[in-house]
Amino acid sequence: MSIIPSLFGRTSRDSVFDPFSLDVWDPFQAFNSSILAGPSSTDFARDTAAVANTQIDWKETPKAHIFKADLPGLKKEEVKIEVEDGRILQISGERSKEEEHKSDKYHRVERSRGRFLRRFRLPENAKVEEVKAAIENGVLTVTVPKQPESKPEVKSIEISG
Repeated sequence: MSIIPSLFGRTSRDSVFDPFSLDVWDPFQAFNSSILAGPSSTDFARDTAAVANTQIDWKETPKAHIFKADLPGLKKEEVKIEVEDGRILQISGERSKEEEHKSDKYHRVERSRGRFLRRFRLPENAKVEEVKAAIENGVLTVTVPKQPESKPEVKSIEISG
């Protein structure tokens, strides 16, 4: 059993070697000049946590692949959904830092912010040209319809003789 899945909040039922998954976690993606100018390294840790903690469920039904992500506080304009190379579903976005005023006095800051990016390799039966997405009450739902399974063609052969 690998220790890697437990570092990022995965459960024992998750597979590290999922052939359909291209999860990309880049802790340095949130590392930019605005973070360097920030007051402490805890800001960087919070920004990185936003990248690592975006959890997405992938459910397959007879008619579609359904992805659900909890994105509290994000507007649809702050989320981007793309299909790369015809088979890779990419969900990304950014949780922005709230505007601070000099008179503000924070006692605790726990909500994560920063960029997130998740990628999934879609199976061959996915209709990538018909992907639909909706966000409601902070839950993003991406639906990728499936192509109907083709039944093998059976051809009868006459026996001579």
